[in-house]
Amino acid sequence: MKLRSHLEALKARYDRPEALALDPLAIPLRFEDGADRELAAWVAATLAYGKVAPMLRAIDAALLPLGPAPARWLRERSASQAARELRKALGTWVWRFHTAEDLVHWLLAWKRVDASGGLEAAFTPGPGESPDEALSRLVQRLRREGPDTYGFRFSLPDPAEGGACKRWRMFLRWMVRPGWPDLGVWKGLEPAALLIPLDTHVARTARFIGLSNRTTPDGRMAREVTEGLRKACPEDPLTFDFAISHLGILGDCPALRQKPHCLPCPLYAVCRAGK
Repeated sequence: MKLRSHLEALKARYDRPEALALDPLAIPLRFEDGADRELAAWVAATLAYGKVAPMLRAIDAALLPLGPAPARWLRERSASQAARELRKALGTWVWRFHTAEDLVHWLLAWKRVDASGGLEAAFTPGPGESPDEALSRLVQRLRREGPDTYGFRFSLPDPAEGGACKRWRMFLRWMVRPGWPDLGVWKGLEPAALLIPLDTHVARTARFIGLSNRTTPDGRMAREVTEGLRKACPEDPLTFDFAISHLGILGDCPALRQKPHCLPCPLYAVCRAGK
């Protein structure tokens, strides 16, 4: 497939450790233990919106009270004890739509799911279920069990409601994919079943290279883009996601075809921007 060779060249450009400096995935990657990586990813993914530098500081501050072994910290405490200690330690912590109280409830949600079979099992489809139906089931459970605050609900988009669910897709990519740069902690889900975390950068590039004509970055567009990438790499369509997103995140795509600037881009020959 012609597109695959261009995507592979783009992947070679961005699949390097330096590119992680502006990616929230760098934070869970600091941990060695699988449960710690899962919990750090649980926090990092839900806070992964807004300007990158302050967002990374907010994630670091959110995890700081949990110490070097965050999963053990939460597991060793009762819910009430954890909540008291977290509220005291977090103080006036805030990240855009999320307050300290929202974060406390998000951490307690992980603790509840962890104690009732684990997060991977909660994401795993049951008999006759699709991955999105399993995700929707978990979202509805968390909505029932958590507070009705804007910040907490902001963490819980439901794929059944048509949204792209970018932060859920990103969290799943981190946890499921075994290839760089992802964590590959979970073994029960297949990379081939993942949908792309669709943000404005990915949506724009996807339109430029003909993976979708949709203007709204919604769930339907995420499926279209993923299907196009699946044709290039059926077993692991999200292998190209990190490179595609960082083309925009790092400001390397001017969003308008400019030959001197764009000519070195591996996607130049297949890009429709400005045509």
